[in-house]
Amino acid sequence: MTPNDLAQSVTSLAAGLGVVVAFMGIGLAIAQNKKKLTVVDTMWGIGFVLVAAETALVASGGDGDPYLRWILLAMTAVWGLRLSWHLHRRNAKAPEDPRYAELAEADGRPFAQVALMRVFLPQGIAMWLVATPIMVGANNEDVVWLVVGLGLAVFTLGNIFEGVGDAQLAAFKSDPANKGKIMDQGLWRYTRHPNYFGDACVWTGIWIVTASSWAGLATVISPLAMTIFLTKVTGAALNEKGMKKSKPGYDEYVRRTSGFIPLPPKK
Repeated sequence: MTPNDLAQSVTSLAAGLGVVVAFMGIGLAIAQNKKKLTVVDTMWGIGFVLVAAETALVASGGDGDPYLRWILLAMTAVWGLRLSWHLHRRNAKAPEDPRYAELAEADGRPFAQVALMRVFLPQGIAMWLVATPIMVGANNEDVVWLVVGLGLAVFTLGNIFEGVGDAQLAAFKSDPANKGKIMDQGLWRYTRHPNYFGDACVWTGIWIVTASSWAGLATVISPLAMTIFLTKVTGAALNEKGMKKSKPGYDEYVRRTSGFIPLPPKK
């Protein structure tokens, strides 16, 4: 990466931060109006698409490979738009997610303060941090296409796990006969969180696509942070806390099923 590419990357990072701040500000206003924190889930995927689109436009003024910047935009759009549409359909007519309701109740502050300090601000920071490979990689001038191909393969695997896992869970929940039961079929037989595993693969794949330069390699914080969020912070940890309370037999499911990486179920 040349000094000009590095300067262009800094510009992309700054512009991306502006997009995230503006978008999360709009989301905060919508959440305040609806008194519903779940709004942020729908915004999550769309926010990344906006950052990728802004980056493609900003990077077009530099020497970065034009094909790579549009590949990154396409990858982000495929992942982000599907995820946001899925979460919108799931949450639009549903009450507040119990995880957010419990968070707001435990915090005790007014709704606007909880929404800003506990939801939109941390998720905005996380969005910008996770999106760094997109903002930096779009300015890569020298691209190793074999590395790009490897990244696309990992990304595709992640999309399959996330999309199929979400579809299987939605179909399971739509059947009244499954009310109160534990989803342990399809991909859910091999991992308790196929959608989260897929999400981690998606961002690992995006990072690999940008890894032709040292600056792209340095954004490894993105897949690492996403994986930590999904397994330890906002994803599996909170999800399983609620499942253990509401689903009899969940402990047995935990004992026989891998928590993250798909593996054959234990006897």
